[in-house]
Amino acid sequence: MRKFLVVLDDTRECLNAMRFAALRAARTGAGVTILSVIPPEEYQHWIGVAEIMRDEARERIEAHFEVYAKWMRDRQGIDPVLIIREGEPATEILAVIRDDPQIGVLVLGAGSDNAGPGPLVTQLSRTAANLPCPLTIVPGDMSKERLEEIT
Repeated sequence: MRKFLVVLDDTRECLNAMRFAALRAARTGAGVTILSVIPPEEYQHWIGVAEIMRDEARERIEAHFEVYAKWMRDRQGIDPVLIIREGEPATEILAVIRDDPQIGVLVLGAGSDNAGPGPLVTQLSRTAANLPCPLTIVPGDMSKERLEEIT
């Protein structure tokens, strides 16, 4: 089964990426894999503190995932899978795509403020020609109604 890979993070545009992935998956009979990446800690010498921070990050990720997963199950009939990785986000995204040949589309949300589309969109779109699957960039300001129309 083909899968859409979408990144769960703390950005506002993440919501539209989740919506798009779920709507497209529901309409095409695909699945959704949600990836969240915990960035490497700067202060590794404080092992006890780093471990607590990792545990708290995982709990926060799982709580956010459950909100999205419930919506996907209840509204779209999609049962998403959560993957949590630690490392640099772009590197981990590419690793997940390489590890799962069923991932057919990477979905990212683009920021809509003056700072630009966001670091992941910028970094991955620069190397889009070499990605192992298509990259879909969903505008962060696109309305829910418009997303439903185009999916």
